[in-house]
Amino acid sequence: MKSQTTKAIPSSFTREEDLQAYEQMVLIRRFEERAGQLYGEGLIAGFCHLYIGQEAVVVGMQMAIEEGDQVITGYRDHGHMLALGVDPDIVMAELTGRASGISRGKGGSMHMFSPKLGFYGGHGIVGAQVSIGTGLAFVNKYKENDRVCLTYFGDGASNQGQVYESFNMAKIWNLPVVYVIENNRYGMGTSIERASATIDLSKRGASFNIPGEQVDAMDVRAVREAGQRAVDRARAGEGPYILEMLTYRYRGHSMSDPAKYRSREEVQQMKTRNDPIDRVMARLLNDWKLPADELKEVDRRMKEVAIKAAKFATISPEPDLSELYTDVYV
Repeated sequence: MKSQTTKAIPSSFTREEDLQAYEQMVLIRRFEERAGQLYGEGLIAGFCHLYIGQEAVVVGMQMAIEEGDQVITGYRDHGHMLALGVDPDIVMAELTGRASGISRGKGGSMHMFSPKLGFYGGHGIVGAQVSIGTGLAFVNKYKENDRVCLTYFGDGASNQGQVYESFNMAKIWNLPVVYVIENNRYGMGTSIERASATIDLSKRGASFNIPGEQVDAMDVRAVREAGQRAVDRARAGEGPYILEMLTYRYRGHSMSDPAKYRSREEVQQMKTRNDPIDRVMARLLNDWKLPADELKEVDRRMKEVAIKAAKFATISPEPDLSELYTDVYV
């Protein structure tokens, strides 16, 4: 089964869609920057994996699904929560371990859930979410509920054995699942060229007869277009599909990672030439003729949202000690 490449010119957005994508990506960027500051101040403990640079992936894919569809991902999950429409206050409160957090302060950065919105985590074990996402798709198939599961994982997780077991079962049962590989080029601190025998991850399903394609995931339009085709295909009963999102993270693997394994020049080149937010901004200014002041106002509002979330997350109470004994299953 051959992989494909996304079309050179992605489908166009309306003015409203470009503006919506811009606002959502700016929200994620400003939120993550504020989260990084809180981590530096010691207000976020444990691990904290930021989504800065990858915003177009989750925003574009969210535009391709319907209410009732499911989403599951790994530990770089703040952006997914925000794209689903979760209140930034309770997302940030979860990061700081407060009782008002989405998981009542017990999940932290890596383990956030919102089943009401179809979000099934936030998983800390590399690749574990792929098996669970495949299981969610099995439920959809069994219930004939016309739902699709987006299962996100990274380039590092793509080498896990459970991923291939999931691929095999997904194809055998022709499950409605879209595997979204967020290839940011570095699994922790190791480049994909050093860690993978084949670097075209869209072909990873070839031996299971699962088609796939590579997507310019620094362009939200390309993401939405490829995502829509894959989701429609799965919903129509044509089985699993792989989307390899060619993206890039600007920060280290986590906040504790100094990212010395790549040059400053490489990161700066991606920021200046291929930033997903800048690409939408250019369209809004040049194609839609939006006043620059209007976009500055969007940025100002999103900064205020992030500041408000950070304040909420620092003044909210910590969980009661009795919470140690709740949600425990033996």
